[in-house]
Amino acid sequence: MQQGRVIKNTGSWYVVRTADGTEHNSKIKGNLRLKGFRCTNPVAVGDNVEIEVKDDGTAFIRGIMPRRNYIIRRASNLSREFQILAANLDMAVLVVTLVNPETSTVFVDRFLATAEAYNVPVTIVFNKIDLLTEPEDRELLDAVIYLYRSIGYTVVPMSVMTGEGLDLLRSELRGKTALFSGNSGVGKSSIINELVPDARLKVGEISEVHHTGMHTTTFSEMLDIPGDDAGHIIDTPGVKGFGTIDFEKSEIAHYFPEIFKVSKECKYSNCTHTHEPGCAVREAVEQSRISQSRYNSYLSIMDDTAPDKYRKPF
Repeated sequence: MQQGRVIKNTGSWYVVRTADGTEHNSKIKGNLRLKGFRCTNPVAVGDNVEIEVKDDGTAFIRGIMPRRNYIIRRASNLSREFQILAANLDMAVLVVTLVNPETSTVFVDRFLATAEAYNVPVTIVFNKIDLLTEPEDRELLDAVIYLYRSIGYTVVPMSVMTGEGLDLLRSELRGKTALFSGNSGVGKSSIINELVPDARLKVGEISEVHHTGMHTTTFSEMLDIPGDDAGHIIDTPGVKGFGTIDFEKSEIAHYFPEIFKVSKECKYSNCTHTHEPGCAVREAVEQSRISQSRYNSYLSIMDDTAPDKYRKPF
């Protein structure tokens, strides 16, 4: 048996890198799939695993070492299964854009809430700021940057075209293993190509019809940032939505730091912040001490927990 780290998932094969730098194309041993795990991929990039290498060079993943953390998303809108995006992370980088395409704040907040639930710090990158040429566009950028920084998130305004923000992001990544995620079309691959020149990731075009991105990454892969102690990037396929899973209604507020802080002032300890009298959270929203967009995102996740929300159609 040897131990290694999963650095690539192609859907049918996993590439495992052992301590000596050797990379083994590996398959999952069948019994790993038989543990009642409601997961589309029992092994994820970033996992530390045990592999058995046969005499003919074929390798099998026999076991998964305990994970320090991981981040998941719902596999599809009609599924109660989930997909592990990556494991054993120091941070996640969420790439978003205000134009071409516009990233929904609900998507951003769902990602942030999930990362909070799994103890993964997030840096938010606002890319394509060179396209924000109108005064109202710059005001919107300043407003959303202020919003997320005031909550406690690290925010990096960026333009791959001009290079603005690239050095700041590079310093954030130093020595860390970071998941990169975001909607298709936000420039995630272009940013990674700047950070890891040898990656040569395919850069997608923007759909003129829907102003959304074309998927360019079809599997997850760990990329080494060049330089001493420069860190690793786990690139994931672009995602259009971010379905949360396995959140208890009573816990959702915990994953919105500003809501959780104010919730301690609510009249009832089991307040859901939706209708109860004496709710300090709803009062804070009315007084603009909590963002309406963040509160709307909170409500959308509360709706996700409805028992029949993801029931498969007959």
